[in-house]
Amino acid sequence: MYPEKLLAPGETIAFELKPHWRALIWPAFVLVIEVFIATWAFFAFDSTIFRWIVVIVGVIILTWQVALPFLTWLTTQYVFTSRRIIVRRGLLTKQGRDMPLSKVNNVSFEVSVLGRVLNYGTLEVESASDDGDLVINDVPNVEDIQRQVYELHELDDSRRRGRGSVPE
Repeated sequence: MYPEKLLAPGETIAFELKPHWRALIWPAFVLVIEVFIATWAFFAFDSTIFRWIVVIVGVIILTWQVALPFLTWLTTQYVFTSRRIIVRRGLLTKQGRDMPLSKVNNVSFEVSVLGRVLNYGTLEVESASDDGDLVINDVPNVEDIQRQVYELHELDDSRRRGRGSVPE
């Protein structure tokens, strides 16, 4: 959950997302296969050196193919507020990008064949600023999110023009 203390006065969180769960399919598959193969290899041979090699290789594969993708998924946030779009990534080192809704020109999406089956896609937010477009991959329910971002943009535009307020 995004900390409310990092929001501007009057800014509210409309919704928050994590990347689609399909990002965890490969790490789960690797984990199951590795546990099976490493357990078999560990007990199939009596050599202490071979067992240490199995353990070291197993830890390296677990770190690289399971733990890092899981932590990346866990620490990635897409936050949509009444005034901006926030993307945050990272556990030890943080990366972030904010795009004010006032700079949004167009919101589009792309869904692959697999994305249609699993219900995810890529959201592209075109910006009027020099920072370029914001491309967010692995967005669940991307068509609904595209529509909601457009609605947030319209509400923010109305708020800035003094024609209304953003509902709490």
